Amino acid sequence: MPMNANPPMMTHVEGAEGLEDFRDVHLLHVVRQYAPMVGGLEDFVRNLVARQKGRFASVRVLTLDRLFIDPDRRLPEDVILDGIPVHRIPFYGSSRYPVAPAVFSSLGEAGLIHVHAVDFFFDALALTKPFHRRKLVATTHGGFFHTEQSRGLKKVWLNTMTRLSSRFYDGIACCSENDLAMFRRLAPSRTRLIENGVDLSKFHDASAPAPEKRIVTIGRFSANKRLDRTLDALQYLVRTDPAWQLDIIGSPSDLSVADLEDLTAARGLERHVHLHLGLSDEQVRDVLSASSIFVSASEYEGFGIALIEALSAGLIPVVQPNTAFRSLAERHPMVHLADFADPEQAAGTITHAMAELVRDPVTRQSAIVSAGQHGWTAAAAAYDALYRSVLG
Repeated sequence: MPMNANPPMMTHVEGAEGLEDFRDVHLLHVVRQYAPMVGGLEDFVRNLVARQKGRFASVRVLTLDRLFIDPDRRLPEDVILDGIPVHRIPFYGSSRYPVAPAVFSSLGEAGLIHVHAVDFFFDALALTKPFHRRKLVATTHGGFFHTEQSRGLKKVWLNTMTRLSSRFYDGIACCSENDLAMFRRLAPSRTRLIENGVDLSKFHDASAPAPEKRIVTIGRFSANKRLDRTLDALQYLVRTDPAWQLDIIGSPSDLSVADLEDLTAARGLERHVHLHLGLSDEQVRDVLSASSIFVSASEYEGFGIALIEALSAGLIPVVQPNTAFRSLAERHPMVHLADFADPEQAAGTITHAMAELVRDPVTRQSAIVSAGQHGWTAAAAAYDALYRSVLG
């Protein structure tokens, strides 16, 4: 999802009702990126924290002091977001494994530490547990297999450092069946499946009410998202029908805006591609209001939050059959799988999905209803159960 410099305050929180209290527990969430960055990981943590506010002795967020997409700008050290204290610490090294030694002096009175993703924080807090003696839980968020880059080295790291670190965690929540299969081999007795909750209200019913030949894709401009392949499929579409348009919503990552503009120009698609940067949720809704199809050529997803949000908007997804998307397609019959490595096939699947929507407009409402199974109520309760089992 796109970066938003001024993220909105959360008011009503779906899924917070009826949850148990942990009035004697000081909870610290540790995550490498947080607001003002907005993405699948950041959205998840922010939504979970919103459902925990007021139910613990304290809830805090510890994160890094610079955004990976804007590394030259240092963010304020301490802020209050949605009524939750956020403390930011410096780091050095790569965004893939940012090293932040100040984490050890920033734990405060936390008795329960919830680490998000598998990175320096995951390893450092595990290996120093004999010294800090806090209860540790983690959410995997896809581990670190988000791209094919250095896959051999990643497997070695998984079976050595990650295996060792996992032994120090009191509980590990896997957000997908793929993660569960991976981490069960590392810490079988402490691993459980808790699928990500998704904010279904954010883009609810936002798509075009009548079918439109307009496609949207949402996410960071990272290499694994394969926006080049999305553009290849669009090229096939406009050859047969120049009415097709593509909206790309997101923020620079591995690819810059200039990179995307070059990819677009090389295919002669300047009149058909529209880039949207730094949009608020309301501005995203405005873009979705003219679209009917959601696409993603992503090679890897930890869970697929963007796809669920697309369904909640009434968009019909056409996506790459990676492990996460295949799993979601089994539960949502309106999700179409297409290998974007074959752009002609992907274009054909998009055309078929549009024809199906024209033939049966009820498909749009079915997508909205189908997204309902991923609301936050069950996910928040599952994390309460995880905490309770860890705390005894």
